[in-house]
Amino acid sequence: MKEPALKERLAARAQEEGFSGVGVTRPDAVPDLPARLEAFVSKGRHGQMGWMAERMPWRGSPVALWPEARSVVMLAEAYTPEHDPLEILQQRDCGAISVYAQNRDYHDVVKKRLKRLGRWLIGEAGGEIKVFVDTAPVMEKPLAEAAGLGWQGKHTNLLSRELGNWFFLGAIFTTLELEPDVPGAENCGSCRACLDICPTDAFPAPFELDARRCISYLTIEHKGPVDEDLRPLLGNRIYGCDDCLAVCPWNKFAVEAREVKYAARDDLKAPRLAVLAALDDTAFRAMFSGSPIKRIGRDRFVRNVLYAIGNSGDERLAPVAQCLTDDPDPTVVDAARWAAYRLCGGAAWARDT
Repeated sequence: MKEPALKERLAARAQEEGFSGVGVTRPDAVPDLPARLEAFVSKGRHGQMGWMAERMPWRGSPVALWPEARSVVMLAEAYTPEHDPLEILQQRDCGAISVYAQNRDYHDVVKKRLKRLGRWLIGEAGGEIKVFVDTAPVMEKPLAEAAGLGWQGKHTNLLSRELGNWFFLGAIFTTLELEPDVPGAENCGSCRACLDICPTDAFPAPFELDARRCISYLTIEHKGPVDEDLRPLLGNRIYGCDDCLAVCPWNKFAVEAREVKYAARDDLKAPRLAVLAALDDTAFRAMFSGSPIKRIGRDRFVRNVLYAIGNSGDERLAPVAQCLTDDPDPTVVDAARWAAYRLCGGAAWARDT
């Protein structure tokens, strides 16, 4: 019997490694990438993410990133939650952490899997590879769409008929010539669920995102105080936001996560705000060792927790906020005073004390 073609064997091997989907495209398959990126940055929608502007030539052109590459293998890995991520939003004395960050850092997990698959590919057909998982100047979502894994929805995230939208993306650039797949076709139709649920109106139009109003950006990437008019809209979201992902109707086709390292830790499903606010740097690092949350540091994390405390409406949390009004970090102090003022009112607490 004839041996399956290399691409068929690659797809089978990817499934064995734990990936939920695989597709192939060319590095030059999305010629309008530079213009799309330029438009996003020129409007300032990248906020404080200066690295997007600084590395635009590479980010906008996979060919420039690695001229020797002839094919890009895009991989999807499901992290579908076992619970409804919107339920935690009703527990105002607890913090809501984005599903993807409730256990191990996916960058490490996916990259190891990509490297194993890449080594297998080299062993089968030779050539060279480079692997990327979100930390390099690679626009994974447009490339994944070009590789047929799905399409960028109105919330700008990738979604799929077969996978829903709960999945990570990884890329293997290779010097091998592999047959490209048919690009994904947009299937959002007239649905506006993801746009309408956004608490901060972060979508200026369908298929467009202004990161400066996105809760994921505000709680993870944004440094310093968050604008006061946005703070009440954060609710109890202390790291990321899943609202637009959670309401997507295509999630009825979401596949089960196969990696146990993505299963939510019990202590991160509904962590108490009072406990999180008390974390010093050592305790923060210990609690979030191996977690993507560790990257933002204790001060930014506690800032987020204090915003959630201020939004809780629970006066019992006021002393927790007041205890942090003399914190060494000025942003934490600002957040603590804001939270205390919200819970106690002007008569009981002066903002400028």
